[in-house]
Amino acid sequence: MLWSDVRAAHPDQWLVIEALEAHTEKGHRVFERLAVVELCSEGTAALRRYRELRSEHPGRELYFVHTGNAELDVEERSWIGIRRNDASDSAR
Repeated sequence: MLWSDVRAAHPDQWLVIEALEAHTEKGHRVFERLAVVELCSEGTAALRRYRELRSEHPGRELYFVHTGNAELDVEERSWIGIRRNDASDSAR
């Protein structure tokens, strides 16, 4: 599905979606194909379910979104930093 199709099928809804086909252009994700993973009653429920699914399936490209947004604008950010456990191990 395209974002326009998702919005038409689920107006004014919180969703957890998965990017099935996507690429990055100028620092933003461009989605060619999306799948609706779950409908949620509110934003906090969507965030909670998103976190659960990310923990269970870290390799999947998941997002929680509201279909009230005309565009699906996701900025890709590079992770800069270290994990807390890594930092404490190196100090020993």
